[in-house]
Amino acid sequence: MYAIIEMGGKQHRVTNNEILKVEKITGNEGDTITINKVLLLYKEEKLSVGKPYVEGAEVRARLVSAGRDKKIEVFKMKPRKAHRKHIMHRQPYTRIKIEEIIGG
Repeated sequence: MYAIIEMGGKQHRVTNNEILKVEKITGNEGDTITINKVLLLYKEEKLSVGKPYVEGAEVRARLVSAGRDKKIEVFKMKPRKAHRKHIMHRQPYTRIKIEEIIGG
């Protein structure tokens, strides 16, 4: 049994008891969230594809932790123009644990 969900503008394939790193979600550790944006659901050899989402399907997850990714460096330069732009960035993320996939 698995589902394809949409979170933070990205699509993720999830199964039960899987830990997933997604875009930052507001909330405290241990909170339970419900994800209603289920694009595809595969359950007991039956495939359900949504238009755009599967009706009655949802995924319940628990917030495990929050943090920030590794630092990336962005350097832009235009030759012969003396233009240089140097930026550092760390993307915040949230780890969630998929607890239950409820089929529609």
